[in-house]
Amino acid sequence: MAEFQGAIFVLALYDVCDEISLSDLRPLIGGKQPAPVFKHTTPEYVRFERPPVVEPLEPVALESGERFDATLQYYDYGVVSVLLRLSYTGNWADLQQLAGRWISSTSFDELTIRLVRQRLATVRPALRKLYDNWLSEDYYIFHLHTSADMQASDLVREHGREISQIVSGEAAPLSDAERNETLQASMSYYPNDSIVVGWNAAFLCDTEAGAESTTIRLLEYANSQLLQFRHYDDLLTRELTDAYRFLQSRGRPLAGWRMRPAAARLRTVSLEVIQLTEHTTNALKFVGDMFSARLYKLCSAKIGVTEYLALVHEKLRTADELYGFMIEQFHQSRGFLLEVMVVIILIIELVFLFHGK
Repeated sequence: MAEFQGAIFVLALYDVCDEISLSDLRPLIGGKQPAPVFKHTTPEYVRFERPPVVEPLEPVALESGERFDATLQYYDYGVVSVLLRLSYTGNWADLQQLAGRWISSTSFDELTIRLVRQRLATVRPALRKLYDNWLSEDYYIFHLHTSADMQASDLVREHGREISQIVSGEAAPLSDAERNETLQASMSYYPNDSIVVGWNAAFLCDTEAGAESTTIRLLEYANSQLLQFRHYDDLLTRELTDAYRFLQSRGRPLAGWRMRPAAARLRTVSLEVIQLTEHTTNALKFVGDMFSARLYKLCSAKIGVTEYLALVHEKLRTADELYGFMIEQFHQSRGFLLEVMVVIILIIELVFLFHGK
């Protein structure tokens, strides 16, 4: 295949606030909610619990001249996603070079963050607790348009070297072991479609409708989850650090007595993270669509969602144990204070007794 047609997608996601009120947002931008379209007939309950709102934007261009179609997608849990699309016609060598240059650079950072800041200034009434500093994630999807007579397995076998380099963003050829490891993270539903998922990029061979209505949306959703779990991980890290620092001050007078407010704050943050984690995890339902569920599981594992979710759960367990320890210390301090008060009362009574009063 000397030359082929396809598209390049750039995802840039930002965790901008605690929550976005989609009902308040929609009148401000006239946005729409996308209905997920799957590869085969699925029940109605395969859906977003609260579908994100999509806002089309004017095309944007890099300084190098490439011109992208652009859309914004607003998730109710505070994430804003920029999706850039560039139609592509070329050969494997050109695509490898482009992937290696873009994935390892910051070419899109200034462009996407400027788009988000401009739009957030307009939709500010729909945002709840806007953050000063934003966590971000970016992801690249290289899409080759397929046809009914194309065999995706043959394509991956014949061009596995190029595909593995594109997914890895490497300019130099990979070793056989690394190439095989990269290509193992692949799935197909029809004979003429396939996806190879990497940590920060994916290669997709599919029809235009199948790619943009299903697979790219799942990759976008997985990256939005990664962003949320990174936020929860940072939040729990700060709270646990504060709690440990407070425990180090136990030698100070009345430090144990002040354990209860500190423990209550730690428990409040933990319960809030648990609630938000469940909300984020259950935002998209896959009941009845096993292929989409397996595809999402693959994307989550390769992108890092699974690892960060495990980190969050581990820190929640640590916070729970620490809360129990702090409450125990509080009760011990309270018991000690009560004993001291009883002793003082007895001493006063003895003083009055010996003075004949």
